Amino acid sequence: MSAKNAVRRSILGVGLGLFAGALSGCTSTPPPQPEQMSRTTVETAPADLQLLCASAVAKASGIDSAKLLPVSSSKIDSKTYQVELDAGGKKTSCLVDTDGNVKSVEPT
Repeated sequence: MSAKNAVRRSILGVGLGLFAGALSGCTSTPPPQPEQMSRTTVETAPADLQLLCASAVAKASGIDSAKLLPVSSSKIDSKTYQVELDAGGKKTSCLVDTDGNVKSVEPT
């Protein structure tokens, strides 16, 4: 075997080795389980309860309910939701139960 052929074979061997190495890095992994994901599921208040809170905040503060914006909500326990509202930068928190009874309205 000549020196040229030996060089060609070694270059071909290195090239094939690099190609095989690149392919081995292309394996797919299964997606993480939902509890291992960075986002978790938070149950938000139904729209009608958010509107009840907006109405209660409007009544308590004298603000037009059309200017109140529910910005977040979450389930506190099996029967209670907390709704955060914003009226032009004025933040308010409202607790409402699943029966539609507003439990509290407090500025935050």
